[in-house]
Amino acid sequence: MADSEVLLEITDLKVAYGGIQAVKGISLQVRRGELVCLIGANGAGKTTTLKAVTGTQPVRDGQINFLGRSIRGQGAWDLVRQGLVMVPEGRGVFARMSIVENLLMGAYARNDGEIDADMTRVFGVFPRLKERATQLAGTLSGGEQQMLAMGRALMARPKVLLMDEPSMGLAPIMVDKIFEVVGEIHSRGTTILLVEQNASRALQLANRGYVMESGEITMSGQSKALLDDPKVRAAYLGE
Repeated sequence: MADSEVLLEITDLKVAYGGIQAVKGISLQVRRGELVCLIGANGAGKTTTLKAVTGTQPVRDGQINFLGRSIRGQGAWDLVRQGLVMVPEGRGVFARMSIVENLLMGAYARNDGEIDADMTRVFGVFPRLKERATQLAGTLSGGEQQMLAMGRALMARPKVLLMDEPSMGLAPIMVDKIFEVVGEIHSRGTTILLVEQNASRALQLANRGYVMESGEITMSGQSKALLDDPKVRAAYLGE
């Protein structure tokens, strides 16, 4: 792919919490139409990287470019309007609002006439949400809340969708469903950066992957090559 198709580019990003450097100068790219995964153990710096990209964690050094322009220092509310949208770790649904109200919150920055049509499309991806449209989000199961968080993000019409640990804490059958839906969202044309501890499932879905350890990118490449790499298999796939 040509460089002009790079939608999100992180260059030499450094993030610190006090005196602790959590992200130590990483660089990565996400091109139009790709599903790129960032894998690594708990505490590797994956979530911190996403927080820095979305403006919720200050950056010590480095560049973050989105659609060819620097977004370093911009607030999350500004980035959503530009098409950079995150599904946060832990889902973060509005518990006392209905499914429909949560989805409408995803479209809060829009003023076009296609919100209803997009909600219909979201219900097509998540029929279980349609069945429970008036139910309060706080009464849903963990898997259903994850679906809702993903649907809410889609309502913002993301140019790049960031997903932070979508399978965390879910029952195995729901993990299968969530990864199936991530694949479907990607197949419909959404560009995705997926942060995931479940390295095997993430690499099976992704086009390319990055491996993060102790705040650094230690490996990167095509997903199949990473899946076949003995070091990745030993460290993350239990082989």
